[in-house]
Amino acid sequence: MSEQQRLTIRIKKGADDRTALTCTRADGTTTWQRLEAGQARFFPHHDLTHYAVETVLGFRNGFYGLVSAGWDLSDFGTPWPRGKIPPQANISEMIVGFFDLERRSGERGSAQDLNQQLAGYCTERGLPPERHFTDEDLAAVRAMRAELFARWAEVERGNALEVVFDLEDLARS
Repeated sequence: MSEQQRLTIRIKKGADDRTALTCTRADGTTTWQRLEAGQARFFPHHDLTHYAVETVLGFRNGFYGLVSAGWDLSDFGTPWPRGKIPPQANISEMIVGFFDLERRSGERGSAQDLNQQLAGYCTERGLPPERHFTDEDLAAVRAMRAELFARWAEVERGNALEVVFDLEDLARS
C-alpha cells in the first residue's frame, strides 16, 4: 500500500439530480465516481458519515485512509482488485452502517448497542476486537455529521462541498 497523504473530498450536487464524489490526494492524483437516482440521494450522506466516523474516532485505515493511500473508488467492490479490505476499514464500514440505520429509522443507538454489534461483527469475521466506544464518542460523531449534513443541504445544484481528510491531524489527536 502506498503512503497515506492528505485528501480533499469533494461532493458535487449536479443540476440533474446526480452527484459526484471526487477525492484528490496531496500528490494531485484523483479518483471519482458519479452517482444517479437513489444512489445520488444516499451516498453523499453515507460518504459524509464516513468522514465524521473516521475523523472523530481517528480511523487512519478506514475508507478515506485507503483512498488517501492510493486506492481508487472502483477498488471497493467486485472483483476487489486490491484484495480484501483491511480490518479497520471493515470496522469503519460497520460503524457507518450503524449511523446510516439511525438516519433511516430515526432511532438512536447507544454505545452499548454499537459495542455489542461490533463484538459480534468481529467474532463472526475473525477480526481483531475494536476498542469500546462511549456515548460521548457517538455524540461527537453525530455532532460532526449533523454539521456536515447541514453544509450539504446548503449546497446549491451545480456546486460542491469540500472537506479535507488530513492524516497528520489524526496522528496528532
